[in-house]
Amino acid sequence: MLKRLGAVAMVLAVAVAGAGAAQAQSPAFSVDFTWQGTTSCFDPKSPPFTLGGVPGGTKALKFAMKDLDAPTYPHGGGSIAYDGQSEVRRGAFSYQGPCPPDGQHSYQWTVEALDGNGRTLARAIVTKKFPER
Repeated sequence: MLKRLGAVAMVLAVAVAGAGAAQAQSPAFSVDFTWQGTTSCFDPKSPPFTLGGVPGGTKALKFAMKDLDAPTYPHGGGSIAYDGQSEVRRGAFSYQGPCPPDGQHSYQWTVEALDGNGRTLARAIVTKKFPER
C-alpha cells in the first residue's frame, strides 16, 4: 500500500511540475516604447509602443502616462482598438507629452488590455526617463 501511495505521489509531483513548466512558458503581457521622435514640452503625439503576450479576447488597449516626479500633472493617455498588432504607431492617440521642468523625469506608462465589455484582462507597466541620455 505504501509503495502504491508513493507511486501516486510521484505521478502527482510530475504532473504538477509539468503544469508549472507550461505556465512558465506562457507569455505575459508586456509593453515597451521609445521616446525617439518625441519633442519636449507638450508633444501631443503618443510614442510608438511594442506589445508582447497580449491576452486572447483583447478588443482595446488603454494607455495612461504618469510623471513619477510630478504625479499630479495630468498627462492623460488614450485608447485604441486592438486587432492583433504587435506595434502601436507613434501618434496613435493624443496626450500631454513629457515636459520635465527641471532636467529629467521618470515617466510611467500603464497599458491595459480590455475585452469587448471594457473589463481589464491584463495590465503592463513600463517606466523610462525623459529626455533619454
